[in-house]
Amino acid sequence: METYSFLRGLADSWALLLLVLFFVGVILFVFRPGSRKTHRDAAESIFRNENRPADADDKEGR
Repeated sequence: METYSFLRGLADSWALLLLVLFFVGVILFVFRPGSRKTHRDAAESIFRNENRPADADDKEGR
């Protein structure tokens, strides 16, 4: 039972700490300076060719 107690204590403390740090890192990555243009482009990509088809030479679909 000592192995179980050790692994349970490890999961309760260090795994929780790592998950919280990962969550904070993702939040900081999303709200980093200069990312607004990238996020806006991704959000509006579905409407990019709404009025007319994309050109044949347009590789990015813009």
